[in-house]
Amino acid sequence: MSEQPRRSLWHDADFVKFWSAESLSLLGAQVSLVAIPLLAVTTLNATPLQMGAVNAAQTAPFLLFTLLAGVWVDRVRRLPLLRAANFGRAVLLGLIPLAIVLDAMNIGLLGVLVFLAATLTVVFDLAYQSYLPSLVGNDHLIDANSRLEGSRSFAQAAGPGLGGLLVGLLTAPFAILVNAVTYLSSATTLLTVRRREPAPEPEPGPTASLPAQIGRGVRLAVSNTYLRALGAEAATYNLFNQMLWAVLILFLARSLHLSPLVIGIVLSVEGIGALLGSAVAARLSRRYGLGRTLIASIVVANLAPLLIPAAGGGAALAAIIVSLALFVNGAGLSIYAIQAISVRQAAVTSDVLGRTNAGYRFAVTGAAAIGAIIGGALGGWIGLRATMLVGALGTLLAIWFVVRSPIPRLRTLAELEPESAAPAPAVP
Repeated sequence: MSEQPRRSLWHDADFVKFWSAESLSLLGAQVSLVAIPLLAVTTLNATPLQMGAVNAAQTAPFLLFTLLAGVWVDRVRRLPLLRAANFGRAVLLGLIPLAIVLDAMNIGLLGVLVFLAATLTVVFDLAYQSYLPSLVGNDHLIDANSRLEGSRSFAQAAGPGLGGLLVGLLTAPFAILVNAVTYLSSATTLLTVRRREPAPEPEPGPTASLPAQIGRGVRLAVSNTYLRALGAEAATYNLFNQMLWAVLILFLARSLHLSPLVIGIVLSVEGIGALLGSAVAARLSRRYGLGRTLIASIVVANLAPLLIPAAGGGAALAAIIVSLALFVNGAGLSIYAIQAISVRQAAVTSDVLGRTNAGYRFAVTGAAAIGAIIGGALGGWIGLRATMLVGALGTLLAIWFVVRSPIPRLRTLAELEPESAAPAPAVP
């Protein structure tokens, strides 16, 4: 009997449609991750400052709108939001090649379209994580997240290469059009999902102001033992990991003298490791328990980057060492992320899932941005190798937050009692 739920997930037609739609979105997004900067460089002759503005347009919405979007996601059904966001992203990205054909594209318009598309991505990401528990139930969360994380890992491994190939063969505007088509196909697929999502229940008492509603979600993210530990771990990891990544490509090119082709191959290995991790994550959790699997995977993932600043002994050996580090890091992070996302989804009730996810994303995105700035500054001050060592050592601090929490003692998600941020009724 215990094996039936795990086998039945692939036979759940609505989940398969949802998984297919998300997989298309993820692959298309990775194509544009390469195609949009190349369009700015090759077609619009962007300056370094303009390139920075385009990159900022892709990340700024995560800091500007995440908390507001979290409140919205908690007020409405999530599936219609997912459909609308993907239709919107298809239209916005489709306008880019159209503007190129009409000779109306410039760097300012590109930045605006990218910014609007990224804003819809904020909404989609929050709605997607909040919708999944109602689609599959907590009993299937780890299995479902494993399959979705596998799609994300595959997209990260294959998408940039596919994007580069499309740009090389058919130009950057065509590659972006391919992404628009994937979003359109994803939205159309989501229209076929039939399982009804429960309507969001209004919070008791008078309607709270927008800042108060945001505050409830943020307070729960801080007060809930599980959310606090996972959020602090993720923010700390991203802070130091981005210090390392801020100078990694410079280190590979200038210190290790790797060619652009070899650098691309080396960086893609992390996605391959993540794909492998996603394939075994649910099995490991069932065999060893959720908490033990989570702790073991984050320890392995955070130790692996220490190999990178130690790389040397010739270009070939250095490339192998860095590839090994990224492969192990990717596999460990994928296994960890699947357990962690499932805990976050099961630790709170559906009515505040959007807001708690928003608070998490806001903190993690902000920490990553700060880490990148610090890493760039440190690279010029203490050198590339030393900066990466600081970043790699710093990620080890993140482990402390989950080790000291109740998470290591968890065996299954069923042991979690979902918590709500709704204010307690007044005592007469």
